[in-house]
Amino acid sequence: MIFGYARVSTDDQVLDAQVDALNAAGAERIFMDKISGSRRQRPDLDRMLDQLRPGDVVVVTKYDRLSRSLQDLLAIVDAIQGKGAGFRSLAEDIDTTTPAGRLVFHVFASIAQFERERISERTREGLAAARKRGRVGGRPPALSPEQRAEVRRLRDQDLRGIAELARLFRVSQNTIRRA
Repeated sequence: MIFGYARVSTDDQVLDAQVDALNAAGAERIFMDKISGSRRQRPDLDRMLDQLRPGDVVVVTKYDRLSRSLQDLLAIVDAIQGKGAGFRSLAEDIDTTTPAGRLVFHVFASIAQFERERISERTREGLAAARKRGRVGGRPPALSPEQRAEVRRLRDQDLRGIAELARLFRVSQNTIRRA
């Protein structure tokens, strides 16, 4: 059986163009979600994955309709293939039901993995270079060293409460506790 999956991000967007393309591609059943692609919990996608059987094919108009993140896309396609089903993306001409399509998909996935690792490597190099120049990442402290000393003095000597100190210094109670 050929299953179609269509998704738009907001309620005011329409699925008509995707549904037409999926029908033209021979989809016998179409699952539709109106939810952001960055959210992994999508009711109709989950329903479709539950119904897959060996030999079925999942068709999407573009792979970004299945997922916004490549890592999530790979996980979903792995789940599809784990059920013995294939995956087809019309716009990118990817079809994992054929040996050539599987090759293209795996090359695509390998390039994406390589790019993720390069981004991580460049980030680590940038942070190391910044540390050498004396720069430290992260948020600046909410309280200066003098303010932290004042918090401790007010708490220990004046016996002021944490909630009162948090209001006084306009920070969270956890910041006061850490001080």
